[in-house]
Order: sequence, then structure tokens, then C-alpha cells
Amino acid sequence: MVMGIVNVTPDSFSDGGRYSTVEQAVKHGLELVAEGAEIIDVGGESTRPGAMAVDAEEEEARVVPVIRELANKSKVLISVDTMKPSVARAAVEAGASIVNDVATNSANPEMARVVAETGAAYVLMHMQGMPRTMQMSPMYSNVVSEVSEFFDAHMSRLVAAGVGAEQIVLDVGIGFGKLLEHNLRLIGQIRWFKKWDRPVLLGVSKKTFIGQHSGAPVEKRLPGSLACACWAVQNGVQIIRVHDVAATVQAIRMTEALMAQQHDDG
Repeated sequence: MVMGIVNVTPDSFSDGGRYSTVEQAVKHGLELVAEGAEIIDVGGESTRPGAMAVDAEEEEARVVPVIRELANKSKVLISVDTMKPSVARAAVEAGASIVNDVATNSANPEMARVVAETGAAYVLMHMQGMPRTMQMSPMYSNVVSEVSEFFDAHMSRLVAAGVGAEQIVLDVGIGFGKLLEHNLRLIGQIRWFKKWDRPVLLGVSKKTFIGQHSGAPVEKRLPGSLACACWAVQNGVQIIRVHDVAATVQAIRMTEALMAQQHDDG
């Protein structure tokens, strides 16, 4: 499944300010649906490195009207990209069915309560630190093992809080408190994270590590993003979170068509 990104923010790294009104954001979301997105991820607070926090009232005012309009105008699955339980609850009430929480590491009991009570799907994402500081000095002895241990601990915590295991989606958190070598290792070994038998989501679209590896500026990172998406699909990832939906859908569907021929003896 392709998850299209709608940032209702002035400062997101790729498209900050482009869809900052309800009308612009809804129009863009519907365009992404037309391009093949099966999930629309609506965010009202930038989580780029160094990003400033937004209070819950402002974030809710940004995302809830957009989610409500998208839910009225489309049957697409809607995700809310938020770290705040109150925003998550309001978003689900407005029509979202997925909570995409980059701050699982905060272990906020209220967020677990919201997910348990609403029955929404929950994207459990690994992050070392918080957005403002996460890229200052990320360190791991073994990033794959440490992210695995994080998933074990937080899945157990969520289930103990009443969240069904079937509600949980795993995200290794590319770019969230990780250096180039950490990101490459996680993507290269992404199949490892299938062992919990839960859907895996990968968000790499136009991220800094692609620029670090290729030297490409943000606006020229689509080829690297597509390479990662196709690799991920080959290795069992079910959800790809992207800005460029049409190109990603085409690349993924071709990858799937080729994969289908691997075991066809003709």
C-alpha cells in the first residue's frame, strides 16, 4: 500500500507551506488518491530534525478540518501523523483510522489509551531522542538489534495497555535519530522486522540520507526514494510512505509484476 503525505505545516522539509490551508491540503490529498494512494497521512507538526514543537490546539486546528473533509469526499484510509493523544483522539473522531506516532519512545500512557479505546491502527515507530535533538549524536552498538529490542518492549507495553496486537504497524524510523550507516543498515536488513508477523511501514521519501549518499538536493531525490521503495517491497514491506505517489505506485506495481514471475516456470 502506498501512503501519500499531506503536510499541513509551514516548515516540513519537503513541502512545508505548500498545503497550509484546508482547501489546498484537501485538494492535494484527493490528487494523491487519484494517483493511487491507498492511505493519506495528514500531519500538522513538522518532525524534521530541529523542528520546533506546535501546541496541541494549533495542531488539531490544522489537521482535523482536513481529515474531516477528506473523509467526506473519499473512502481512502486516513492516518494522522501526531505525537499528541488529544490530537489523535480528535482526528479519529473526524474520520482517521490510523495513528502514526513518531514518539512511541515517550511511552505516553494516554496515547496507548486513545488507541485502545478507539480501535485505531497504530504505527509504532522507533526514534532515538526527539525531533529537535535526534540528529545531534545518534549512537548504536547494533542498530538492527536495538530497534528490535525497542519493538519488543513497546509492543508488550501497548498490549498490556489494551491495544490489540493486530492494531500495530512497525516503522524502523528512517532518519529519526540515525546516521547514514544506520539508515542503510536498517533498510538493507528490513526483512528482519517481519518476524513479529505485523505490517511494516517504511518512510524514506526524499530524506537526508539519500542526499548524503548521492549528493542530490531534496528536489532531486526521487530516484533514490524509488530504489528504496522497490527494495522494501521485494523484502516484505507492506506500506510505503511517500510524497511522489504516482511515480511510486508505478515503480511498486512493476516490481510486484516482476516478483510474480520468479516462481513461474512458464
